[in-house]
Amino acid sequence: METGMTPIRRVVTGNDERGRSKVVWDGPAPQVHGTKMSGRGHTDFWVWEKTPAPLSGESDDGLLPDEFPGPRGGGHLRVVHWLGQNDPASKGAKEVPFHESKERPRGRTWDRGGGNEAYSSAMHKTESVDYGIMLSGERKIRLDDVELTMQPGDIVIQVGAWHQWNSARLGCLMAFDMISAQFVDRPAGTAQGNDVPMRADPNRKLPAGVKPARRIVTIDRETGKSSLVGDGPSPDVRTDPARPGFAWQRMWVTDSTPAKIVFETLHLPHVLEPPANGSVLSVATFPPDSTWKGRVGEAGVKAFFRSMGSPGASTYSAQAPHPYMQKTRTLDFCCILEGEITLVLDTQEVQLKAGEIVVQRGTNHAWSNRSDKPAVVAIASHDGKH
Repeated sequence: METGMTPIRRVVTGNDERGRSKVVWDGPAPQVHGTKMSGRGHTDFWVWEKTPAPLSGESDDGLLPDEFPGPRGGGHLRVVHWLGQNDPASKGAKEVPFHESKERPRGRTWDRGGGNEAYSSAMHKTESVDYGIMLSGERKIRLDDVELTMQPGDIVIQVGAWHQWNSARLGCLMAFDMISAQFVDRPAGTAQGNDVPMRADPNRKLPAGVKPARRIVTIDRETGKSSLVGDGPSPDVRTDPARPGFAWQRMWVTDSTPAKIVFETLHLPHVLEPPANGSVLSVATFPPDSTWKGRVGEAGVKAFFRSMGSPGASTYSAQAPHPYMQKTRTLDFCCILEGEITLVLDTQEVQLKAGEIVVQRGTNHAWSNRSDKPAVVAIASHDGKH
């Protein structure tokens, strides 16, 4: 079916019969859902129906049945394609008036109307915690108390909040890692607990070449009304003394599935690997390998993985294709946000550029930046099971 939507490259990894990491699928993500408007719709990248997420098997789980907001007890990664107001296909887009809150027929999604078919969603909320990652274009997010403009690289953590999207000026591509959640006071889905939102130290200096990763957090503090919890740089940044210019900026952690509706999660200690039945989202900046290559040995690499709380993740060896080879029991969604980077596997290498997405299924790998500029990758890691 011709949809007019931008094809997005998806690389999925797995293991061969000897347990060596390899590419299993590489090409445009195949499950594309268009609308009557050319260029408008969404593309599914991966679906997991239970947690921990399966890491092995021959099936392409990106082709599992399309469901919104994703399977109960699991989740999905998708990219939405929205038009701008001046796109020819958006002419005559049907407007939907605002109305009282209604639960959609499939359940776990509530709608107050107010959108149109081309560039604005309805005001809605889903029983999920969503990692929304801007890939290209521009998008406004409207809450009941504020409206913000998002640019490429910005990330919003939607903690079950009412919200509305508008991409009228430019259109956009935006990735959503949607994780099944539980509303304790269903259907209200208001915040639970009193964890204090964390803020970045205003005096903190990032390594040279590292841009602060913008973290927007939204929630419903009271029934039927969404509000902004925070909008600013990540409050938790990890560096690597052996690699000047490297930074790992944590954004959010879930420690259960269904996920909890809470104000903050970065007090949890998980950095590289998520909690059991949970997830962790971070933004990594990789400096050019030329700035450190040949000067990092086993001691430096192991010190880095210890500092990340995952000493067992390193698969360092003198014969390995890259010093920072690692392996974790996780399903990783990796969105290339800026620059160019090479995914190094046991049996091959894959060159990637901004806008492309890797689905990594518990495979041995490293990230190698062979360009002369930093590369930025958003990485959402989910607890997995072979």
